[in-house]
This record gives sequence, C-alpha cells and structure tokens, in this order.
Amino acid sequence: MKTKESAKTTENKITEGVIWKQLLLFFFPILFGTFFQQLYNAADAVIVGRFVGKEALSAVGGGTGTVINLLVGFFVGLSSGATVVISQYYGAKKAEMVDYAVHTAMAFSIAGGLVLMVGGILTAPAILTAMDTPKDVLDPAILYIRIYYVGTIGNLIYNVGSGILRAVGDSRRPLYFLIASCFTNILLDLLLIVCFNLGVAGAALATICSQALSAVLVILVLVRVKDMHRLELRRIRTDRIMLHRIVRIGFPAGLQSVMYSLSNIIIQTAINGLGTDTVAAWTVYGKMDALFWMTISSFGIAITTFAGQNFGAGKLDRVRKGIRSCLAMCFGSTILISILLCLGGHILYSLFTSDPEVMQIGMQIVYFLVPTFVTYVCVEVLSGALRGVGDCWIPTLICLSGICLIRILWIMLAVPHRPDVYTVTFSYPLTWAVTSILFIVYYCFFSKIKIVRTRREKLAAKGMDFTPTA
Repeated sequence: MKTKESAKTTENKITEGVIWKQLLLFFFPILFGTFFQQLYNAADAVIVGRFVGKEALSAVGGGTGTVINLLVGFFVGLSSGATVVISQYYGAKKAEMVDYAVHTAMAFSIAGGLVLMVGGILTAPAILTAMDTPKDVLDPAILYIRIYYVGTIGNLIYNVGSGILRAVGDSRRPLYFLIASCFTNILLDLLLIVCFNLGVAGAALATICSQALSAVLVILVLVRVKDMHRLELRRIRTDRIMLHRIVRIGFPAGLQSVMYSLSNIIIQTAINGLGTDTVAAWTVYGKMDALFWMTISSFGIAITTFAGQNFGAGKLDRVRKGIRSCLAMCFGSTILISILLCLGGHILYSLFTSDPEVMQIGMQIVYFLVPTFVTYVCVEVLSGALRGVGDCWIPTLICLSGICLIRILWIMLAVPHRPDVYTVTFSYPLTWAVTSILFIVYYCFFSKIKIVRTRREKLAAKGMDFTPTA
C-alpha cells in the first residue's frame, strides 16, 4: 500500500491557535448539525402529534426512541473508538494508520448496520411489550420501529463517516449533510403523513430516506477528499489489529450507551405506568430538552477530538487548558438554556399538542428537571476529554455505577412507594450530581491525563523529553 505520510493535513488546526476560539470553531458546526438532527426528529413528533393524534405521538417517541437508542447507541458508541483512534493518529501525522482506521471503521459500520437491522426487527415487539407500552400505542409503535430499523445501515454509515471527518477537524460538512437530511425529512413527513395519510409508517419512511441521503453525501465526500483520511470503496475491509484498537476504545462507550438506554427503559416503563397523557408529555419533554442535550453533546464531541489530536501531538498542557475552557463555556450555555426552557416551555409544548392535560404534566416536568441540568456538565466534558486521550474504562465504570446503577435502584426502590412523575424524574438530577463528583475526583487525582503529566514532569526534571504515544 502506498504510504501517505506526506499527505497534507489541511483541516487540522486544532493543535494550534487560541484554545477557546478553536473549540468554538469546531463546536458550532457540530451544534448546528445536532440541531438539525433533532429538528428532523422533532418534525416527526410535531406533524404526527398534530395530524394523527397523541397515541401516534407516543408511538414515534416515548418507548420507541428508548429502544432505538439501546441498539443504535451501542454501535455508535463502538464506532466512536474510530473517531478517537483517527484523531490521535491524525494529530501525530501517522497517515498510514489513519488509512487503516478509516477503511476498517467503514467496514464495521456496514456489518453493524446489518446486525442492527435484523436484531431490531426481531426483538422490538418483545421489548416494547415488556416495557408496559399502553395498548393503544403498542401496534403503531411496533410498526414505526420496524420500519426505522430497515434504515440502520445508512444511519451507521453516516455516523461513522461524520465521525471520521470530525476526527480530522472537519465539522462543517457533517453540518451540511444534516441540513439536507433535515429538510428532506420534513418534506417527506408532510408528503407521506399529511398528503398520503400514512401515519407513523410515513414518519418512519421519511426518517430512513433522509438518513440514506446523509449516508450517500458523507461517502461522496470521503472518496473525493485528498487528505490522508480518503476512502477508497474497493479497499473497504476489516484490519484485525485496527479493529481491535477501535473496539478497545469504543466498547466502553458502547457499553455505557447500552446501560444508559437500559436505565432509561426502566424509567420509560415507570412513565408508561402513569398513563397515555404522561407518556405523551414525557415524549414532548424529550424533544424540548434536546436543546440542552445537543449543546452538551456537541461540547463533548468537540473536547474529545480536541483532546485526542493534542494528546497525539504531545501537547498535554493544551489538553488541560482546553478542558477548563470547555467546562466554562458549557456551564454558561447550560444556564442560558435552562432559563430559556423554563420561560418558554408553554410555547414549545403548544407546538406539539393542544391537549391541556398533556401540557400541564409536561410543564411540571420542565420546572422540576430543567434547573438541574448544570449537575450534568462535568460528566459530559470530563468523560469526553478522557475518552479522547484513550482513558476509557474507568470513566465508563463511573458512569455505569454513578448514573445507571443508582438510577435503576432508585426506580426499583423509591417509585413503588410514591408512583408519581416527580419521583421518577428525580432519578436524573440525583445520578447526575453523584457522577459529576466522581468524575471531578478521578480527573484531578487518578486519570491518564494526570499520570502522563506527572511522568513528563519527572522526566523534564532529569532533562529528558517525553511524548505520549498516539
């Protein structure tokens, strides 16, 4: 294979320049991209809720979204290992290793999509039934989720492809793909739901068609790029050693995603037991708080790539400064979003439903949960940074114990004694606060960043140089 060590890294500006500016330049395209991704998810809910009814609204959100995240989230988490590996090799300018990682990651996305499609179609009815999905919601929910899983190959190809682009510092083109996908989804929603009266099936078909479009666009860019991360379709295959590296880093993230989804399934089951109105209110709330989650996750993606490239380049001090800058910006953004959601919650709910009972329950959830968003900031930023430098297992164990285990125990032990929406939703701020404290302690005293910095300082005192391996 022809080596590409001399390839130009035209997109790589993350390892130089003013830190907060570079973070924001990388963050905003991710944020806008995530916004459009959430917009086309919300479009399904808005159009279905308005033109079909609250049962259909619950079917395209609620439990179906949680089940989809369970399986899709695992494979997307696994593929995030490719983003970390590529960002580190790209920062270290190891072009041949980037090449291996790109083609292995793309082969993995195709294989993973096939497994997801078959597994999701077969298991969805049993999972939705086990979640105590209301009977008037169950059949349309099964129909929606089965159609959705048909399109999972395109979903994973886009996620892996955009992860490759972000790993090398290109966060703009994934934004463009999502804008195109979003408007395609909205147009198809209107056509299939309003004009052809296909209901939840139309919403699912619109979603998978728009995801297929984004997959095609990301492939076209990767095959045409001239940098070291260029994709050659005939060379898509799995390199065993590289796959092991990707999975070794990505598996903790995939496991974490599964455990998050399992804990959310337990919460959704508790919500389902409170009736269709509460399920619909929770579904709409999930669309509203997406404003927070897309912001926080965008900061998480930005700091992961920033930490990965700078760690690969041996710029450990820049990694630590980047984390501090990211935390400050993340806290400020979270406070602003919390204020906006509390003040404008009624307006946002009215976009999805006119049912007064659904709106009343929904606003109770907003006023209770939104002010606690700040307790989650450290979890996202610190876990993203640690993942970027390859420190994956301990942060994953912190999340599994601090968020998932405590959340499950709370639902199992507390909710039966007081089965209301406040008891169920309290599981979120409780576990966010505990996990944030654990992350702060680990990052400050025990993390890989701390260990490498201490080792470098000792070698510097002896007049020796040390660069962390990519």
